[in-house]
Amino acid sequence: MPDARRTDAVLLLVALVWGSSYLSAQTATAVLPVLVVLFARYALSALACLTLVAAGRKSGPWTRDEIRIGLPLGVTQAAILVVETYGVAHTSAANAGLIISLTIVITPLLDRTGRGGGLPPSFYAAAGVCLLAVGLLMSGDGFHAPRLGDLLMLGAAVIRAGHVALVGRLTAGRAIRPLRLTTVQTLVGTALFLGPASGDLPTLVHVGAAGWAQLLYLALFCSVFAFLAQTWAVQRTSASRASLLLGTEPIWAAAVGIALAGDHFTPLTGLGAILMLTGTYWGQAIERAHRTRGTKAARRAPSGARGPDMSGSATGARPATTHPQPKTDPREDPACQPPPPTTPTPV
Repeated sequence: MPDARRTDAVLLLVALVWGSSYLSAQTATAVLPVLVVLFARYALSALACLTLVAAGRKSGPWTRDEIRIGLPLGVTQAAILVVETYGVAHTSAANAGLIISLTIVITPLLDRTGRGGGLPPSFYAAAGVCLLAVGLLMSGDGFHAPRLGDLLMLGAAVIRAGHVALVGRLTAGRAIRPLRLTTVQTLVGTALFLGPASGDLPTLVHVGAAGWAQLLYLALFCSVFAFLAQTWAVQRTSASRASLLLGTEPIWAAAVGIALAGDHFTPLTGLGAILMLTGTYWGQAIERAHRTRGTKAARRAPSGARGPDMSGSATGARPATTHPQPKTDPREDPACQPPPPTTPTPV
């Protein structure tokens, strides 16, 4: 299989896994307190990551960047999951997956890395379509006050967008090994949820095989595999292509919810789902075109009239000028040095 198709297949698999995570979280929180589910998910993920790190001792010691960057990203990632898991416990899995897709439109508003100037008015029109879609999704069988779960999923979308922007800002130009960064984040999450969940931890003893299967799926597939696979894939493609493929997550969430949980769409929520997908892909296409135009303009400008090209491209092409290469930290594993930089994408 060509490398481009293999990368696309990995990103689609990540989107499928994340789409299915809403139903798994909903099932797990039906038999366990939310904070216990989150602690178990993080603790199992941390054990898996530490095992993988121990098995790869030849990769060298931890770097200061991996720890220093992993700590704040662990906090923001934990914030996403706590709001998202509480939200999924109070709405349908299909609605959760569709509302969280607002992240694709919100992220460019927060991500200023490598882009000069503001976004065009058409982007805000696309965002307006998404907001209308959210209103229809919240309407259910008729217009009424938004459900708690729907509002929490909106909050999770905003926090996730901020997390993505922070990932791009902190990891740009640094050699960060995905496994080490994921390990730090899972350890931070485990520590954060241990105290709040400690009073209810005995409930884990009474969880049956089905409950443990959901927890293991959330930890090993929706956390460890998905985060590692996403980081691996986005280093080998353009940010725009990656976000487009990961943007299929709500489709998988809706499909899983309808097939396995008996979710169904009314005419209003069905229209909301169509508008949500339309608005997110329209907004993503506008942002991609805006970023591409900015890159081309920077390359046409005289070399002395612009700063270094930070936007990246799908092909990895460089201007016909020579820039000194940054020095590599000798403490970091040469085998883990990243490819030519691309636009930061959700990790």
